[in-house]
Amino acid sequence: MSMKKLGAGLLATTILAGTVASAQDVTLTIESWRNDDLLLWQDVIIPAFEANNPGIHVEFTPSAPAEYNAVLNSKLEAGSAGDLITCRPFDASLALYEAGHLADLSDLDAMANFSSVAQSAWQTDDGSATFCVPMASVIHGFIYNADAFAELGLEEPTTVDEFFAVLDAIEEDGGYIPMAMGVNDQWEAATMGYNNIGPNYWRGEEGRLALIAGEQSLTDEAWVAPYRQLARWGQYLGRGFEAQTYPDSQNLFTLGRAAIYPAGSWEITGFNAQADFAMGAFAPPVQNAGDECYISDHTDIAIGLNPASPNAEAARTFLEWVGSEEFATIYANALPGFFSLSNFDVAMEDPLAQEFVSWRGECNSTIRSTYQILSRGTPNLENDTWNASAQVIRGAESPEDAAARLQAGLASWYEPQQ
Repeated sequence: MSMKKLGAGLLATTILAGTVASAQDVTLTIESWRNDDLLLWQDVIIPAFEANNPGIHVEFTPSAPAEYNAVLNSKLEAGSAGDLITCRPFDASLALYEAGHLADLSDLDAMANFSSVAQSAWQTDDGSATFCVPMASVIHGFIYNADAFAELGLEEPTTVDEFFAVLDAIEEDGGYIPMAMGVNDQWEAATMGYNNIGPNYWRGEEGRLALIAGEQSLTDEAWVAPYRQLARWGQYLGRGFEAQTYPDSQNLFTLGRAAIYPAGSWEITGFNAQADFAMGAFAPPVQNAGDECYISDHTDIAIGLNPASPNAEAARTFLEWVGSEEFATIYANALPGFFSLSNFDVAMEDPLAQEFVSWRGECNSTIRSTYQILSRGTPNLENDTWNASAQVIRGAESPEDAAARLQAGLASWYEPQQ
């Protein structure tokens, strides 16, 4: 305890002295998979909180993204997990809540700052309990080399036909790989491919919820059509794309060798640091001019309370702050491309981030089709969609066969699809 606090305690009444003596400094630790963000938490986010909350110290202690779920689960089982747990969306966090590893936070005042859609990724199916404070979503689209577009006289495409005309023009010129994406790691093919362009075909939430209800199936035209578009991508991805990894694709784009990158907005920070050319972004092109547009505005990251934390009161103070306008503004601008899920109107300083978030005003938002409910069984629809998307782009499986395989897998365990 500092001399200043000690002096205050001695001058006060016995009751006040007791209060001061018990107000020991508390250290909260945060479990997370976002190891890329360590410096931002240490240098920007945590100091902003600690400045107004003396006595509560915060440490950000991330794991590697691919290992996070396993590391976190083993820590929770061993009783050694941190006070605060960064939450992935939907079923992974729901499973933690059901196992007693996340506290119900429905009574936090800050929850009033989030819409029901924002909260839904961290709620029980019936919406009766919310167990993580929403932090950010990521938006899908295409990032492009604006210098290359200017050099080739190209404009941002708004329709699928315009999109392929742009790809053809880049291919014909020969100076750039038209589009940087590989299929070695599979997840990009689904995340930046199928679930990026797909919502324009299945009409976003309308189609996603119909699939959950069993009113549509994966063999319906709206769900097969995106695979037909992906089947055309292969010729534009450059030589050897079949063996190309995710970091390979990032490098091809930031080194200026590829003109377009099918993207998640989380790339913005890294691309800003590595690319020495001007960049732009366009939303997934619609089928016909004037069609209503849909974007994957995916609820991605939140933070919850470990019920075993001995520092629950201090942790709840921190979580109330995470739901504040101050946090929303700091986080969205410290990590451009991670967009606030709060109801606050957060001003974005980064032009590329502002471009992505502007699509919310023009298009309908939806989340990735496989994330809620539909990947709870075996075979896992999310993992199967990775594989099917990669196979279709590679030309190893037809769109129709891929869709039929996914539908058969889902119907094998999911009752509404039987």
